[in-house]
Amino acid sequence: MIPIAEAEKIIDREVSPLKPETVGIENAVGRVLAETIRADMDLPPFDRSQMDGFAVRAADTKHPPSHLRIIGESVAGTGFDRKMKPGEAVRIMTGARVPEGADGVQKVELTKENYGFVEILETVRHLQNINQRASEIKKGARVFGKGETVSEQMIAALAAFGCADVKVFQKPQVSIISTGSEIVPIAETPSRDQIRNSNSVMLKALAEGAGAAAGILPQVHDDFETLKNHIAAAVGLIAEVPISKFRINKGEGQAPKSKILIVTGGVSVGDYDFTKPVLRELGAEIFFEKVSLKPGKPTVFARLNDSFVFGLPGNPVSVAVTFYLFVRRAVRQMQGAKNIELKRGHAVCAEPIKGAKERDSVLPVSLSTDKKGRLTIETLRFSGSSNFIAFARADALVLVPKNSSLEKSDVAEIFFL
Repeated sequence: MIPIAEAEKIIDREVSPLKPETVGIENAVGRVLAETIRADMDLPPFDRSQMDGFAVRAADTKHPPSHLRIIGESVAGTGFDRKMKPGEAVRIMTGARVPEGADGVQKVELTKENYGFVEILETVRHLQNINQRASEIKKGARVFGKGETVSEQMIAALAAFGCADVKVFQKPQVSIISTGSEIVPIAETPSRDQIRNSNSVMLKALAEGAGAAAGILPQVHDDFETLKNHIAAAVGLIAEVPISKFRINKGEGQAPKSKILIVTGGVSVGDYDFTKPVLRELGAEIFFEKVSLKPGKPTVFARLNDSFVFGLPGNPVSVAVTFYLFVRRAVRQMQGAKNIELKRGHAVCAEPIKGAKERDSVLPVSLSTDKKGRLTIETLRFSGSSNFIAFARADALVLVPKNSSLEKSDVAEIFFL
C-alpha cells in the first residue's frame, strides 16, 4: 500500500504528452496549447481615446476655459492624419486614434462647441483619457504559454493576435468498462440484487470534462475470459472481439484503441474480482495496486500494450474520488497541461470530520461562507463509498490525514471540484 503522493509521482513518471495537432480557434476551448502564443502587434496598436470628446494639447488648456479651433474628426476605423498645432482640437470618438500632436482628451461633457470652435471647460492633464500604444502588451510579448488550457475568456485575445488556428495537444482516447453481474443498463429496471450502470456514464462525463475523448464499452459480467477479451481488444492486443456498441459522441461503431482504459469493479480480492488476474495474464506492467486512501484503497495503475489501464473500485464515490486523484491526472498529463491536479485550497471545518486508521481519507464536502467571510466545510450525509446521492451535492473533497480527525474550526486542505 503506497501513499497518495507516491501514486501521483508514479503517474507523472510514466505518462507523457501526446503529439500536437492543429485546430481552428472555434474548436480550441478546453484544449491544451502545444505552443506559446505571442503578440503579433502592439495592443492597443495606437494611442486610443477612452472617451467621446476632443483631442487637445494639454498645454493649451492650462487656463480654462480654453478656446480651440476644431480642425477635423477622428472616429474608430478612420483617424485624423494631420499633425495638430497649438490652438487646435480634433473631435474624437471612443476607441479612435489620437492624432499626432495631441496628448490628452477632454470628455464631451466638459466642452462647449460653437461655430467651428470648442471651449474646454477644465484643464486636461498629460495623457488624460488616453490608452497609450502597447499599454496592454507589446509586439513579441508572451500572451499565453504552452500547457495552458484554452478557456472561453482567452478566445478574444487569440483572435486579436491572428490565431485563426492553434496548435494543441491531442485528446487521449479513454474507454470505460464496467464489470459486475449485478449491473444492468440504465434504461432497464433492476430486479432484486441488481443495480443500474451509473459508473460508466459518470466516468465518461468526468473524462470529457478533463479534456479526453471518451467512450463506453459494453459492460462485462463476472467472467474471466470475457473480461480478458474485452480488455485485450480495448488496448489493441487483438483485433476482433464481440464489441459492437462502443458509444462515443452518441455514435456506435468500431472501438478505437484506448490511450487510457478504465475498468471499474473487480479490483479487490474476492472470488469474482478478475481485473488484476486478467491484467497479469495479459502481461500488464502493474505500477501500483493498493493506495493508502479511503475510499479507493484497491486502485490499480498499469501499462498494457502502450496503453494505460486504471482499475477502480466499483462503488460510485470511490470511482469518482480515484478518478479525480489519479485518472484525471493522467488525462491532463497526456495533454501536456501545466495544471494536472485539481485546484487546492484551505477551508475551515464547520463541524468535526472523522478520519481513518492507516489511510488518508478524501471525503466529499459542500462549501459555504460564514459571517466572517471565511470559506467553510460542511460534511455531507455520507454513509459510505456507495452513497452517490450525497456526492451529487459535493463542491470539494477534503483531505483528512491518516490516524487523525478534524475538529470544528480546524483549517483543512481541500480539492475544489
